[in-house]
Amino acid sequence: MNTQFEPMDRVFISLGPIDIYWYAVLILLGVGVGYLWARYEGEKRGLPKETFADLLVWALPISIISARAYYVIFRWDQFADSPMSVFNIREGGIAIHGALIGAVVTAIIFARVKKLSFWKIADVAAPAILIGQAIGRWGNFVNQEVYGGEVSRSFLESLFLPDWIINQMYINGAYYHPTFLYESLWSILGVVLLILLRKVNLRQGELFFSYVIWYSVGRFFIEGIRLDYLLIGETLRTAQLLSLILIGLSIILWMYRRIVVKPPRYLDTDRESKKKN
Repeated sequence: MNTQFEPMDRVFISLGPIDIYWYAVLILLGVGVGYLWARYEGEKRGLPKETFADLLVWALPISIISARAYYVIFRWDQFADSPMSVFNIREGGIAIHGALIGAVVTAIIFARVKKLSFWKIADVAAPAILIGQAIGRWGNFVNQEVYGGEVSRSFLESLFLPDWIINQMYINGAYYHPTFLYESLWSILGVVLLILLRKVNLRQGELFFSYVIWYSVGRFFIEGIRLDYLLIGETLRTAQLLSLILIGLSIILWMYRRIVVKPPRYLDTDRESKKKN
């Protein structure tokens, strides 16, 4: 039995002629919750209280620009006939990998200017980024994007999903994999993993590498299910290739820093700090 379901209203609130979309609200909510987490953890790690507030002032706009630029580069055929549509992001069309590239470059420059450790900032930010990703993916849910191949309603029901999620996955006469949800749950599991890893005596930078590897592994497999993907050439999925590169690069840098650089371990430095106090 095929039943047509009305999709959720993408508009969160209308203020006169201005529409504020759920997509923007959920992304900003993810950023806000992630920031609060990073600020709390940063103070515990000895970073100045204003570190992440100051970083966010630069990283947020740069990440949005780089996320959009990344998407446009690999989907230029979609914008070639109407270049001004590049600036219309109300309907989606930003790429998380682009945002991460912009954020990391910004953090590296910020750390050098402020004379802070980039690796400490990155380690503190890693769980916060996953929190932001987990929340932000629900913007894709409201937009009915970032979904996978066609499935049956009974399949979705077997995942114990509530009707309001199942009905939203009914798009153009068929049900689809809620890959936005898979990635959101993978990110939440990643937060738990990183919290547990903090109890291990890791060296500076290794928590960030753990984040990159965890997210990239999940994204590689989820990308294989998705229908809306970016391509390099005719068949190579951009996110899968980049995920493999990031996994390999993270492992290489992890081993290099552990064997050659030998940065300090967090628990050791925490114990030294307590002795001094």
